[in-house]
Amino acid sequence: MNTIISLRLFLVLGIMIFSLPSLGQQKYQKILELSYENGPMISNGKEWADEIRDLVSYRGADIRLGWRKTSNNFYNKLYRYPTFGIGFSTALPYYPEIGRPQGVYGFGEFPFSNKNLDKRLYLAYFAQLGLGFNLNPYDSLDNPLNQYIGSALNAYIHFGFKANYRLNQDFELFSTIGLKHYSNGATKRPNAGINLAPIAFGVRYNIDKISPEPLRSFDYPELEKRGYWNFALYLGSKNYEVGDPSYFRGGFGVNYLWDASYKYRIGLGLDYFIAPGFESRYPGREGTFSNQSSLAIVGSWEWKLNDRLYMPIGLGAYLHYNSENQESWFYERIGVRYKINEHLFGGLQIKAHKAKADFFEFTIGYTIPGKIQKVVGN
Repeated sequence: MNTIISLRLFLVLGIMIFSLPSLGQQKYQKILELSYENGPMISNGKEWADEIRDLVSYRGADIRLGWRKTSNNFYNKLYRYPTFGIGFSTALPYYPEIGRPQGVYGFGEFPFSNKNLDKRLYLAYFAQLGLGFNLNPYDSLDNPLNQYIGSALNAYIHFGFKANYRLNQDFELFSTIGLKHYSNGATKRPNAGINLAPIAFGVRYNIDKISPEPLRSFDYPELEKRGYWNFALYLGSKNYEVGDPSYFRGGFGVNYLWDASYKYRIGLGLDYFIAPGFESRYPGREGTFSNQSSLAIVGSWEWKLNDRLYMPIGLGAYLHYNSENQESWFYERIGVRYKINEHLFGGLQIKAHKAKADFFEFTIGYTIPGKIQKVVGN
């Protein structure tokens, strides 16, 4: 099961790296960052969680190699010349309770304003997604206290805010604050998830100078508003109880989305989910179509990061669900997808109930663009 998790997360990491600029595609500025971080572990309020929190005082380090896009194309200007790249994060001490959490990831960093790009101090927000490893998972004999995580391989997620102070053309100082999360998406329980809230201080080295200088203002092109039909297949697995096997989880979604702006699409659709293995999980009870499936209406939002990479976000309400499958009446979804061509896309999302992971959705899909209904802008 850990192999399946790692393959899925490496696929997503590969998608993010593949979306980075290559030498022949466009101009960019290479950067190298090194930081030290320190912060608390966040407890979920249970007695065992408070005990681990009091034992773990998190200290870590991070190194990142990034490419800041400087070509004056539309998406670069729209997102204020963002930086994409890859990185490695590690805890410095080894903690017997949780191990030495480490992660390899792809990241994106987005300045808040064009106006501050040439100032010494500027602010940004960032997101990191990758593969977490080197954790010491729950074991009923060797590590019974750690009910945060049940697997050595996990998803690694880190997001937050960043302040940069430019010393000269070559060096910058920075500080970040955010939330760092390790989770296996309920593929192996226990999976309360490890949450850390570190504050980091670091130095950035600009390997290249910015050339040409990014534009501070620009004219928006015409936005061709149209509808899109999205058909998506979800594949995954779920572990319902500690010590039990994992079972296949999957589903199918149909969504209609509309261009709301240059950055966002919004829409509405239906999700159908299946949860086989009912008779194995509940011996003596009959598994039926009804108790092994669920149907929901879902509101969808797509955040376009560039012409190929985007984040799907959804909030769904079930028309039919089963508490035996650990479902509540609504669910949330967030992830990353990559547009392979005009029609095909792939990616990974996490589906959750009340912020508690249901399963990772490895997704492949097909988009049918509609006719242009409206043109706005210049």
